Amino acid sequence: MPKLTVDGIEIEVPAGSTVLQACEAAGKEIPRFCYHERLSIAGNCRMCLVEVAPGPPKPQASCALPAMEGQTIRTDSPMVKAAREGVMEFLLINHPLDCPICDQGGECDLQDQAVAYGRGASRFHENKRAVTEKYMGPIVKTIMTRCIQCTRCVRFAEEVAGVEEIGAINRGENMQITSYLERAVTSELSGNVVDLCPVGALTAKPYAFEARPWELTKVSGIDVMDAMGTNVRFDVRGRQVLRIVPRINEDVNEEWAHDKTRHVVDGLSARRLDKPYVRKNGKLAPASWEEAFKAVAAAAKSAKASVAAVAGDMVDCETMFAARELVHALGGSMLEGRQTGLAYDTSSLSAVNFNTGIANVETADVILLVGSDLRREAPLVNARVLKAVRKRGAKVFAIGPETELNYKVEWLGASLKALTNLPAHVADALKGAERPALIVGGGALRYAGAHGAALKLAADFNLVREGWNGFNVLHFAASRMGGLMLGYAFEGGIKAVAAEKPKLAFFLGADEVNFDLFADTFKVYVGHHGDAGAHAADVILPGAAYTEKAGTYVNLEGRVQRGERAVFAPGDAREDWAIFRALSDVVGKTLPFDNLDQLRAAMATAVPALGQQGLADYGWEVPNLPADPDADVADYPIKDFYLTNAICRASATMQRCSAELVHGETFAEAAE
Repeated sequence: MPKLTVDGIEIEVPAGSTVLQACEAAGKEIPRFCYHERLSIAGNCRMCLVEVAPGPPKPQASCALPAMEGQTIRTDSPMVKAAREGVMEFLLINHPLDCPICDQGGECDLQDQAVAYGRGASRFHENKRAVTEKYMGPIVKTIMTRCIQCTRCVRFAEEVAGVEEIGAINRGENMQITSYLERAVTSELSGNVVDLCPVGALTAKPYAFEARPWELTKVSGIDVMDAMGTNVRFDVRGRQVLRIVPRINEDVNEEWAHDKTRHVVDGLSARRLDKPYVRKNGKLAPASWEEAFKAVAAAAKSAKASVAAVAGDMVDCETMFAARELVHALGGSMLEGRQTGLAYDTSSLSAVNFNTGIANVETADVILLVGSDLRREAPLVNARVLKAVRKRGAKVFAIGPETELNYKVEWLGASLKALTNLPAHVADALKGAERPALIVGGGALRYAGAHGAALKLAADFNLVREGWNGFNVLHFAASRMGGLMLGYAFEGGIKAVAAEKPKLAFFLGADEVNFDLFADTFKVYVGHHGDAGAHAADVILPGAAYTEKAGTYVNLEGRVQRGERAVFAPGDAREDWAIFRALSDVVGKTLPFDNLDQLRAAMATAVPALGQQGLADYGWEVPNLPADPDADVADYPIKDFYLTNAICRASATMQRCSAELVHGETFAEAAE
């Protein structure tokens, strides 16, 4: 580990560190535009200049200079100050300085560094160049005259998203950043370039001219668009969430979020259920809470113990626990969360968990995907696999219909028989791997024998060993692992629940169910959007969306996380757990909690792992399952990435993304 001196401070840094990293380790702030910790080094903005001895008597770019033994570095010398002022002056030659109308204003790196490191005046008076706007799709708005060619967006698209659709054309002063043939960027991670852009060249198109950052209240939350448990921040003004951006969590999402997480926000205020409804004469009619509760109580009385609860994909653990307790109090036992018909064995939670861990996937050296369209089901896990391929040279094999995952994959066909008879070179790769990983998706789990065959393969190839568990099941619903921990897994799945013909069923934001199976059931929908579940219901009890309640969520690797309430639910809508607590009084089965803290205490007593945040320990227990799959993976569960739930379907932005990026529709701009 080399030792060096930074502004008189002697420090020791890991081998391979750069001078910029050494300076930051010494507590010195180094300005930069092109350098980013998660991207390759470009060294083209020259803002990070420092003085280094021994070396040439001139400022040097610290981001691309290796830290060496015995170096003496100055970050505050007159030479460095003058050099940084000169670089900033050059960067501002062509920048339009339109901060009052720029959406980046208030959180702009160029603004901050111009104040801290720039001169008070410019010596350039020539006309500024202008660059025509580029079209990058429905998510990213471009004002390319502001671009300083830092190339962060180019490197992100290639290295993290895996889609080489953004690049530079021309040279010198004529250089421009653009998408390929000025087409829409097809990556589901494209919104991250807005956060990466250090100026206002790339901003969020749906958020344009909505608010200034100092007007917003910032609330921590958990994303529910998939099972990743992405850590997010809700930016709120008044009673409306205006923006959703990622928070840094190295173990989960690093600092990224996919486009559905970011831009589903307009769907939170559209098609909302803000009052109770009761079906009368075949039609849903607005009702009071008292009237709706009486209708449910009458149904519960006639149902006796024939009561079920079906959890949707975005439900928090508190809601599922409250519903479970009420169903049990009414004498029922039918609980299910796998809306679309999956019925895999859940006797061991470790056998349905993402055991490798999201962060550890990028260290795998051989990966076998089984029935999983990883890019659509978990884009940020897919980005980790891409990192394993790029940085470790990992080999990826896949069983299922071929799809584009943005890295090299060897497809082994769609037959699940391959699990029991792998090609010789794949078997050899798994046997010789130090960190092999198997990822089983919903496309395979719906077939009998697939789960058992995957577990047998894990045993045969020693995927579970000291310090490493390479067996993974990939869920794509935010409520799935929490629901499994709370018992929402009826033997035989949703079809078995329907076959029991429950007389009363609670649907907790469940919109993907085949409601024809429940034709003779009194259906109570507790949710927040007027989607399929509300249309099929006999009684609608308006609940709160994930931004409108504090909730506990368990992600696909068993990580328990909690989000805070950002805004209040609209109209007469209430938090879901509170609805079940109030309903329990009316049906004469009062639940033993009156507030959220008491509910969480009761939930932690029932399921201790839900009482504290962090990874739940499921151990490793292998159930004895049949291991003889004889089917082909016909397709993948997610047909349209942008329209997977009720909030997405209510979002105009997601509708536009679906139409343009999935279905290939073209949209003319105003000038066209």
